[in-house]
Parts: sequence; structure tokens; C-alpha cells
Amino acid sequence: MTEDRSAAEARPAPGHAVPATVAVIAAWAWRLVAIGVVVYGVVWIVGALKIVFLPCAIALFLCALLRPLAARLERKGLPPLVATWVTLLVALGVVGGIGTYVGIQANEEFPKLVSEVQVTSRQLQHWLENGPLHVKHSQLQNSLDDGVSYLEKRRGQLASTAVQASTMAAEVIVGFLFMLFVTFFLLKDGAQIWNWAISGMGRYRRRVDQAGRAGWETLSQYVRGTVMVAAIHAVILALALAILGVPLVAPLALIVFLGSFIPIVGILVGGGLAVAVTFGAKGGTAALIFLIVLVVEHQLESHLLQPLVVGRWVRLHPLAVIVSITVGGVLGGIPGAAVAVPVVAVLYRALPALRDSSDLAPAEPEPEPVPGTTGTLAPDPEPAD
Repeated sequence: MTEDRSAAEARPAPGHAVPATVAVIAAWAWRLVAIGVVVYGVVWIVGALKIVFLPCAIALFLCALLRPLAARLERKGLPPLVATWVTLLVALGVVGGIGTYVGIQANEEFPKLVSEVQVTSRQLQHWLENGPLHVKHSQLQNSLDDGVSYLEKRRGQLASTAVQASTMAAEVIVGFLFMLFVTFFLLKDGAQIWNWAISGMGRYRRRVDQAGRAGWETLSQYVRGTVMVAAIHAVILALALAILGVPLVAPLALIVFLGSFIPIVGILVGGGLAVAVTFGAKGGTAALIFLIVLVVEHQLESHLLQPLVVGRWVRLHPLAVIVSITVGGVLGGIPGAAVAVPVVAVLYRALPALRDSSDLAPAEPEPEPVPGTTGTLAPDPEPAD
């Protein structure tokens, strides 16, 4: 009787009871707050160590792109070390050759672009003054003077920007060397590194391994498919620019190729720049023709190439793509926008495998240490007798 009386006193009065809906919302609320704090902490750490995480992310993408070549060389009989070096040298040769060609063409054709832009500017000024708008010459001159004075007032800012650019160039060089270092070991020892990373998962190791392999397969197919689609996109637009006689075809094609790695947004930026250069060099008619080619080609890419090449592995709604790019851009700028879609695609494929508990492995005892091991990814070879 005493216990029943104390339990009745401990219960809240009916008027003060918390509704079940409010209790559920409160339970979810504090969990979401905890998740938000963790996510914010991870984003802050990545932002603070971007000089480390960004080269690692690029190295992971490069490994997904170059791994088939290294594996084929290994199947031909080359040792893993030699196959890795050959793969990296081929990749550096291709990138270096393209960069050299783009730089040479930009240096040779930039003066031509400047002269053609000047001619187009005079034609545009003549049309504004004598066309249907009837803009006065004084108004145009005042606009030009305002632009020049704007640049003069911000000359100090431009100088400080140049100093920041030199600092950024040093960071880029360091990041590039670090990226090559990480790419080399991912190509050579990727499987051993992954096995070592999941070696302490115990009974969850099989699920983590399945999720990781599903995510890696998605990332590999996404990177290779995107490179193929971006190359086709750049070649078609480069042919259109060459036929129209626009200068700087190679640099513009390279910008379009790199922009294709950011879905939807990249084509708007790269294609818009190409249209602007076409307008400045060849006038409105050529710019309109190129814009039509750009729109038609983009529609073919979105409805034919992307579903055939990438859509099998990455099935994301356009709204999910836009939201992912926006969130990635807010959190990480251009690099964040570039990696947002593949990250979401990898999580979309990996999480179901991680939640699947049908084949949960029993807990495995820790293996006994092997004599001669050093605690690294693989044991040292035993000495010969």
C-alpha cells in the first residue's frame, strides 16, 4: 500500500501531463540539435584544414578515374609500383600537354580578341547612338568614365588582391604536391588501406565493407561518366566556336570542360562566358547562333548522355542536385559545389548497404600478433632461412 501511494504521488497531475506529440517532438528536437552540432563541427574542421581535405578529395576522384588503367597494367604483368608510376606519368603528360597548348593559344590569340572586342564595342556604341534607343554620346562617355574612376578608386584593393593571389599560388603548389602524394598511394595501396581502415569494426565490418564498396563503385562510375560527358560537351562547343571563328577556342573549351563537373551551374557559367566572348569577338548574330548550339547540346546531354552514362549509378532528382550544389557552395565555395553531387550520390548508395543487417557477421576475436609485423598495413616478410 505504501509503494502504491508513493507511485501515485510521483505521477504528475492530469492537467500537467506532457502530450505524447510534444514528447516525441522534444525527443527528435534534441537529437537533431546534437546532429547539427556534430555536422557543424565537421564542416568547421574541414574548412580549417581545407589545404589537407581538398587535395585528398581531388586525389580520391583521380584515383577513381585512373584506377582502371593501373589495374590493366597490373594484369599485363607490371608490378603495382611500376603500374602506379606509369599511370601517374601518363596522367601528368596529358594534363601538362593540354595546359601547354591552352597557354600557347591564349598567349597568341588574346591580342586578336582585344582588337575584335574594340571593333564590336564601336559597333555597339554606334548602334546605341543611332539605333532605336537613341542613347546620347555623352551618356555613354559618362558611363565609361564612371567605370574608369571605379577601378582607380579600388587600385589599392587590386594590389592587395594580387598579394593574396601570390599566397594562394603557394598554397596551390603545396596542395598539388600533396595531392600527387596521396594519389600515388591510393592507386598503389588502396585496397590495403581500406582493409586496414575497417579492421577494427568487429561484427559490423562486413556491413561497412559492403557500404564502402557500393560507395566506391558509385564514385568511380560517376567520375568516369562525368569526364566522358564533359569531354563530349567541350569538343562539340569547341567545334562550334572554331566554325564561328571565335578566338581562344582551347581556353574556352577547357573552361566548359571543368564547368561540366558542377551540374547545371557549371554549364551556365562556362557557357555564359563563351557566349560573352563570342559576342565581343563576332557580334550578336554569332553569339545567338552559339547560344542556340549551346542550348540544344545541353538538352541532348541532359536527356541522352547523362542518363545513359551516369544515370545508371546516380539517380538523383534535379531538385536534389540543385539543393546539394547550393548547400555545398554555401559551405565550401566552388570546391564544395563541385563535390556536393558525388558525395550525395555516394551516401545515397552506401547508406542502404550500411543499414542492411541481414548478413551481420558474428563478433570475431582479435587476431594474434604475427611475429615480424610492424603494426602497419601489411606484415613484413619473414627473413629467409
